[in-house]
Amino acid sequence: MADKCDADDRRLSDIFDEGLELFNELSKSSEPTNSSSVQGKVHKSMHLLEDATRLVSLAGMFSSNETEEEIPTSNIKFLLLPALLGTLSLKVCSDDRMQIVETAEVYFRDYLQRCKDYGITDVEIPQPSTNDSDMPSALGRETDLIAMARDRNAKLQRYKEQKMLESQLEELRKNMDSCMNTDEEIKRKFFLTMIKSYVNQALDELSSIEMEKPLIEHMKKVRKDPKLAHEHLDSVVKSRKPLKPIIITKDEMQKKVFGAGYPSLPTMTVQEFYDQKVRQGDFPDPNAPQQAQTLQDKARMGIQEDKEKEAEELERKIEDDDPEMLRQKRNFDEFKDDHRRGFGNRMNRS
Repeated sequence: MADKCDADDRRLSDIFDEGLELFNELSKSSEPTNSSSVQGKVHKSMHLLEDATRLVSLAGMFSSNETEEEIPTSNIKFLLLPALLGTLSLKVCSDDRMQIVETAEVYFRDYLQRCKDYGITDVEIPQPSTNDSDMPSALGRETDLIAMARDRNAKLQRYKEQKMLESQLEELRKNMDSCMNTDEEIKRKFFLTMIKSYVNQALDELSSIEMEKPLIEHMKKVRKDPKLAHEHLDSVVKSRKPLKPIIITKDEMQKKVFGAGYPSLPTMTVQEFYDQKVRQGDFPDPNAPQQAQTLQDKARMGIQEDKEKEAEELERKIEDDDPEMLRQKRNFDEFKDDHRRGFGNRMNRS
């Protein structure tokens, strides 16, 4: 039985390590996010980390009434799963952006809550913003200013802390790479530092989510215009398997939350893009009268017309045995008889 557990642990660790390796490759990649190569790696890494999450859940590895010190060093890295999956979710290219960001937000909130439960961080998890229409406008503005100042100070503090954590991670990574058998204490410190680093990143992602949500809602309203609807795009969206979060202990969304992220995705259909270019004067309007031609086009067409007229006139003269044309032809034949080819080219010789 012990051998079977050891084999399962190795399998889980191997799956996680392979998914993390792909994740790190994507983080360093300079390829466009929407390229087929990058998207293939994103989905493969997500599938590996989702499988690792299911195995962690089956093993009952984590509990909310434990502390970080009670987690074995071999298991500490699995706390990263929700943060890694949340980051990967935002890299997925899909027509349903809202579904993507909702999934990512579930992961980030779950990650922050788990880190708080284990005492790794004491940050306050931001809640989705709500519009309170009953609040007086003056009080609302004052509250907004206080919140903005508080958020700004928190971001500055996180920025300084993040730089320090990144420096520590780099140093620990060098130590691990230089040793054949890395000390357990160094491994534990490395993953705990990475976990704290992703706490800051998760908070930043949730902040970006709050800014993107209204933009997504606005684009949804714009695309409801029947003139801009495309049935083939709708069918593609319906045929795709929806993206759902796979979090530790449950394979479904625990809360009804809204989410957001920031990979660059198209915000206009082809028809919207063409209409915009027509309004800007870059593309011709198919419904407008034929535009006046440029001077260059007119000159080119004029030369072509002149050549066609000359060819028609020459053909007519040949058919009618025009006397003037016959006289010129005889004179040219006599000239060729009296002047051999190259006769005038004496190369400066007398």
